[in-house]
Amino acid sequence: MIQHVVYFQLKPEVDKTMMEELVRTSRSLLLKIPEVMSVRSGRNLDPASQWQFFFSVEVDSREKLRITQDDPYHLKLMEKHLKPNILGHFAMDYELDPSKDLKYS
Repeated sequence: MIQHVVYFQLKPEVDKTMMEELVRTSRSLLLKIPEVMSVRSGRNLDPASQWQFFFSVEVDSREKLRITQDDPYHLKLMEKHLKPNILGHFAMDYELDPSKDLKYS
């Protein structure tokens, strides 16, 4: 299993209402992708942090992560909802089953 986590630095004009919309929209769009097993998204409780918003998806394999990232729902989320509202982002991928050799997944 792979957990793909993305952290976002939002533009100063993104208010609380828009933040909540990003949380809801990211969940609803990402859950429409067949390869996605679960989605989490939320806002940072630390208002001083530069990384105010995140989402994560769980998929079975690296290949399914690649498919997910090319999916139209993911692309719509990125292009229509996130890119207009972010200053920066970074992503990290975690192996959830350390006993499994990922090169065969």
